[in-house]
Amino acid sequence: MSEDRKYITFALGKGRLAKKTLELLEEIGITCEEMKDKNTRKLIFVNEELKLKFFLAKGPDVPTYVEYGAADIGVVGSDTILEEGRRVYEVLDLGFGKCRMCVCGPASARELLQHHEMIRVASKYPNIAKDYFYNKKHQTVDIIKLNGSVELGPIVGLADVIVDIVETGSTLRENGLEVLEEICPLSARMIVNQVSMKMEAGRIKELITKIRGKMMECETH
Repeated sequence: MSEDRKYITFALGKGRLAKKTLELLEEIGITCEEMKDKNTRKLIFVNEELKLKFFLAKGPDVPTYVEYGAADIGVVGSDTILEEGRRVYEVLDLGFGKCRMCVCGPASARELLQHHEMIRVASKYPNIAKDYFYNKKHQTVDIIKLNGSVELGPIVGLADVIVDIVETGSTLRENGLEVLEEICPLSARMIVNQVSMKMEAGRIKELITKIRGKMMECETH
C-alpha cells in the first residue's frame, strides 16, 4: 500500500443517518473504532490503514462540504440534497431513512390546492416548496420559512398548508392535519464531490460497487 495515497474523507449527517451508514460500511469491512467512543470530543476520525477520514455534520451542511471538496463523499437525506441544490454527484440510493415529502394541512385546505388560489405555505424546505408549487403545479404561493414544528403553521393560522417530511403521519393526525399531496419519496443518498469523482475514481467506484453489492445481498435475504 503506497504511503502517498491521499485520504478519502466522508461527511456524514449526524444522528440515525450516520449510525446506519457506519453499520453499512462495517459490513463491507470499513470500520472506524474512534467513532464508537461515546465520550470523545474529536471532530475528525481516522482509519489510517484504509486512508479514510470521517466527520459528522449537520444534514444541511453535508452537501456544502462535498461541493467545496472538504469531503469527498457525503451521506445525507435526499430532502437536503434537493433543498440545498449543491453541485455534487448523487451516486447511490442507500435505501434507508425512507419517508416522503408532502403537502399537508387540514382536510378543508384540499380545495385550495385545486383552484390555483394564492395560499400561504409554511416549510423548513422553501426551495422544495417553491419548485413544487411554481414549476409543477403552476400555483403562485406565499412561502414562509419555519425552522421548528411546521405543523403549528395551519393550526395557528400562519399558513394554509405546510410542505414537510412525513414518515408515519401520526404527528399530523394528532394535530388534525393530513397528507394532501405527495411531492416525492425520500431516502438516504450518497453524494460525491465532482473533482474527487475524477481524481479518485477507482477507489470511489470500488466503494460504491461494494456497498451496492452488500445492499443487494441484504435484499435477497
